[in-house]
Amino acid sequence: MKAILLFLLLACAALGVAAQEQAFTNRSTEMKESASADAKTVASLPESTPVKVLARQGGWTRVDASGKQGFVRVFHLRFPATVAAATSSSGSSLAGLGSALGFGRGEAKANLATTGVRGLSPEDLKNASPDAQALAKAHTYRADKPAAERFAREGKLNAVSVDYEGRK
Repeated sequence: MKAILLFLLLACAALGVAAQEQAFTNRSTEMKESASADAKTVASLPESTPVKVLARQGGWTRVDASGKQGFVRVFHLRFPATVAAATSSSGSSLAGLGSALGFGRGEAKANLATTGVRGLSPEDLKNASPDAQALAKAHTYRADKPAAERFAREGKLNAVSVDYEGRK
């Protein structure tokens, strides 16, 4: 029984790796030559353009749109997913696996659009080490209050008070 379950799980994993993920643009967007806002624009994609996701790289996704390949911002894509909710109840673990994979009887399907951004895992945090050079560089960008006020005066910016809910 365990061997059959293992075989089914491995087969499903292999299918998932082999299949390229389908997505659609959720707005008009530019497909770039590389994963950078400054990169050359390869194509302009209108809203609802179907694309194949080839790879993900930070906030960018490498896609194929009608034979042209390039990078699109991940938040300019919508990823449809099918969720199966089995309405039949069965005590068999294999039947439960079949229902979860969409093979069960009496299932209701709904389309969802999801976009995820992965954060740091506990292991990433545990193994993190500070980069003293990057921190020193970041400190060069800071400004104290007098410098910020001087910048605002030179730019002829005016102070504006913004009232927001919850402010005391």
